[in-house]
Amino acid sequence: QVQLVESGGGLVQTGGSLRLSCAASGRTVSSYAMGWFRQAPGKDREFVAAVSRSGGSTKYADSVKGRFTISRDNAKNTVYLEINSLKPEDTAVYYCNAVHPLGLTTRLWDYWGQGTQVTVSA
Repeated sequence: QVQLVESGGGLVQTGGSLRLSCAASGRTVSSYAMGWFRQAPGKDREFVAAVSRSGGSTKYADSVKGRFTISRDNAKNTVYLEINSLKPEDTAVYYCNAVHPLGLTTRLWDYWGQGTQVTVSA
């Protein structure tokens, strides 16, 4: 059973930056394309960004393009999400998960970690 532990969230002002981390145990992350998702209060969980197994391909939701950067360190079994130019509408709990290698937007595993809260003040 894989365990996903997201961290790095916090309270920031509009325009601020954060770096989120997703550490996995129980499975080798390097075997999977990985992605980040987020869920705002009262809304469904949505796709944010994904990176291929090798790190050579990435995909982003239109709402975060140019502001978020996903990366991975397979040696550390960790995936990162650098988030810049934060907006109040980015406020959400952020989660990571494996994603289907075709399309990179569909989560692969049925289980989620606890997520990390990002709150952006106006």
